[in-house]
Amino acid sequence: MFISPAYAQAAGGGGADFSFLIMMVLLFMVFYFLLIRPQQKKMKQHKAMVGALKRGDKVVTQGGIYGTVTKVVNEVELQVEIADGVRVRVVKGTISEVLSKPEPAKAGGGKAANDDKKAGPIKEEGKAGGVMSKLLGVGKKD
Repeated sequence: MFISPAYAQAAGGGGADFSFLIMMVLLFMVFYFLLIRPQQKKMKQHKAMVGALKRGDKVVTQGGIYGTVTKVVNEVELQVEIADGVRVRVVKGTISEVLSKPEPAKAGGGKAANDDKKAGPIKEEGKAGGVMSKLLGVGKKD
């Protein structure tokens, strides 16, 4: 008398199965766009970076060792100089970052095209350049 009898419920329609399927598809889409796709893009960029390595590039290995590529041994290995006269062979896949690429020598004057850009965003004396300066009004004289 304290416990009420439990009766079997009638079977519901197929709507519950369809909503479950929609939720699973939406969940997969979220995982794809937030996890899978960015990882594939990152792997593609790393493969392109490693494929473009050449002699003279300054690199960092995944172990944190800085060095300069002295020789591309084959498609898999590089020879990297980590100190004066100390050269090691590393697998290309262990290169985590390319710090700088050597600039090719300019024929003619020997002066690099970027020499007059070294001063920074200030173009003329007393006038600041750049997008942020224009937006903030820095350097404008009225």
